[in-house]
Amino acid sequence: MNWAALIKTARKFWAQAPYMVTSSLLGLVAGFTAVGFHQAMHFIFDISIFRMAESGWSMWQFAWGSLAVILSCTLISGWLLKRFAPDAAGSGIPQLKVAFWKDFGYVPLKTVIVKFVAGALTVGGGVSLGREGPTVHIAGGLASWVSGWLGVAKQKRRSAAAAGAASGLAAAFNTPLAAITFVLEEIVGDLNSRFLGGVLLASVMGALVTHAFLGKQPAFIIEHIDNVTWASYLATPLVAAVAALLGLEFQRLCLSIRKANRKIKWLPDWLKPSIGGFVTWVCGIIIFLNLHRLGVFSMGYLDLTEALRGDTLWTVALALLAAKFVATALSYGTGNCGGIFAPTLFLGGMCGAAMGGVLKNILPITESGLTVLAIVGMCACFGAVVRAPITAILMLFEMTHEFLLIPPLMLATLFSQIIARMRLKNNFYEAVIEQDGHDLKHMVPPRDIRQWQQRTVASAASFDPIVITSLEWNHVSKIFKKYPHNRFPVIINGKVKGILRRQEAEIAYQEGRIPDVLPLVWTSSRETFGELQSKLIQAACDLAIVGDEDNNHLIGVITLHDLLRDQQALLERAE
Repeated sequence: MNWAALIKTARKFWAQAPYMVTSSLLGLVAGFTAVGFHQAMHFIFDISIFRMAESGWSMWQFAWGSLAVILSCTLISGWLLKRFAPDAAGSGIPQLKVAFWKDFGYVPLKTVIVKFVAGALTVGGGVSLGREGPTVHIAGGLASWVSGWLGVAKQKRRSAAAAGAASGLAAAFNTPLAAITFVLEEIVGDLNSRFLGGVLLASVMGALVTHAFLGKQPAFIIEHIDNVTWASYLATPLVAAVAALLGLEFQRLCLSIRKANRKIKWLPDWLKPSIGGFVTWVCGIIIFLNLHRLGVFSMGYLDLTEALRGDTLWTVALALLAAKFVATALSYGTGNCGGIFAPTLFLGGMCGAAMGGVLKNILPITESGLTVLAIVGMCACFGAVVRAPITAILMLFEMTHEFLLIPPLMLATLFSQIIARMRLKNNFYEAVIEQDGHDLKHMVPPRDIRQWQQRTVASAASFDPIVITSLEWNHVSKIFKKYPHNRFPVIINGKVKGILRRQEAEIAYQEGRIPDVLPLVWTSSRETFGELQSKLIQAACDLAIVGDEDNNHLIGVITLHDLLRDQQALLERAE
């Protein structure tokens, strides 16, 4: 088979195919990948922790066996993350959002592969995290890579990343409508985006793949909800408020642990995720030995489904809530590969179940009312953490297929959004992005070209540049091997001499001479894009040095490509 001719034909077809066709095909690819990730994760969990718990092992045999599983999985995952793709740690949604806006939707294939393996090992191995965030990252990243492999330029892959993310989330939860709104609300940031058509088609494809391989049933199968009395609606604002506050405290704790974890230097990074795994095991074993429940391990959907059916005592729900809260915060904060979708739903559901059980002694709440309050807790906790209100309503509706839930879900979302915006500035993902050193105001471009021209150099410059401190070939060649850039600032004896081009250096050393350096273009962090653009267009080099007040010391660099990339993002946003 002539593979070169086949690839050429495929690329030609892709370049000429309508947008609807390419989006649908990317949705299928992402959907199959999401289902594969789902199956791999559940396979690992079913043959390890779940089988040990159900096979008649003694409590102590299960305790030591589960410890061996969770530590081995987190150690392997930690090594993969450290060795090959540190960006694959965590949920994946903040990372995909950064890639969408800063790198035109480009995600390296290496990150996708490591995310798939490490995520399946982490969540399947029992760590208290969810599969939905990694699924979005994997599916969006793979769709971006496939489009690139088929000839799409790097700066045109946003549509592919958005389509893949929607398909992945639709497949993960079997919630195509919520997948559409989540991608547009959280990643794209515009419900009226030009990406809407592709996101919609890809989401449908992801749902169809899930229906074909996993079935059409909703994520949570519960008894039909009827006979919901006024007491349930009266309790809804209280349950929503408490669940929202719980979610916000969960966010604070996760990010505090994550920040503290990064400051720990005496412990190797590859070993840190195992701390979260060990804490999950401690919390999970305490619950299992006393209540014979596995809800702390992995996603905990079996115990959550029981709570939604009203089969969980409020004391049991409260114990599961406390253990899951601690286990998930430590698991996420120590750098494990997993998301917070499932944990926030679990926490909110157990909060609603516990409060419903207590309020039942005061108010005439029916069995259906208890289910409604548990789902209200899920919606409020998730809504407060993620702050995607439309997604929260649609997701819980699609996960239960109960139309009577719409009014209480709308009430829960209203209260959760009010409380969240009063208590915290950013949602969970935005806070992670800022903690990673990205400025949200500068990352997402404005809608108006005049606003773009008034943006300052500080919003796009790199303040950790790679510099050459000697023109000796031994030093220069090491820099060239380590970094792929074409231009490097030259600083000798503390003074900036100029810009060295890779091609000029290679030719000069072959000829046995010292390479020439290009003259400097100085700018300041306060200079506007409009002012700098004119300088770079007229200069011999398209790289400018960001200097201090007197232009004596280099503090960063910025390129014409940085400006054009930002401008391209603005144009795409305006279309």
